[in-house]
Amino acid sequence: MARVLAVSALLVAVLCGTALAVPAGRPEALDALAHCRRAEGLKGAARVATLEQGLALATAALAVDERDAAAHFATFCTLGRLVELRGLSVFRPLEAMRALDELDVALRLAPDDPDVLTAKGAALLRLPRLLGGDADAGRAWLRRALARDPGHCAARAYLRAADESNAAALAAPSGC
Repeated sequence: MARVLAVSALLVAVLCGTALAVPAGRPEALDALAHCRRAEGLKGAARVATLEQGLALATAALAVDERDAAAHFATFCTLGRLVELRGLSVFRPLEAMRALDELDVALRLAPDDPDVLTAKGAALLRLPRLLGGDADAGRAWLRRALARDPGHCAARAYLRAADESNAAALAAPSGC
């Protein structure tokens, strides 16, 4: 249970700082990512409905093409935010882990995408070592993201916070 709680907190932090502009994918996947972005500005039932619509679109895109990196990243985004909103439940015990698995699939399919690299780096920074966290590896992923896109604001903010050992800034990098 402690691992699931840590993963839930991690998802919130990662999702807050990622620009969400993954490589080209099916229209449904790109629309799902747009839903995830749009949900940031909504509250209550409207936010949940928008995220559920996004997750449905991402799921539909994956049903057509299991190798769509944007669809996997959209699943990570929408499902992660739903876990954040709903909290953990005995009826949905694996949602948080599934979201992280979707991030790993997106990474395998789009190994050079700066947003996916940033999300992976932030995940490694935020997770406790006992649960798979690795600050050095997280920094390496963020440097790789910056090598691909030197202007990537979220990657830069996470790396700066990690180098300053600023846990509060790791939660949600600002200035992007």
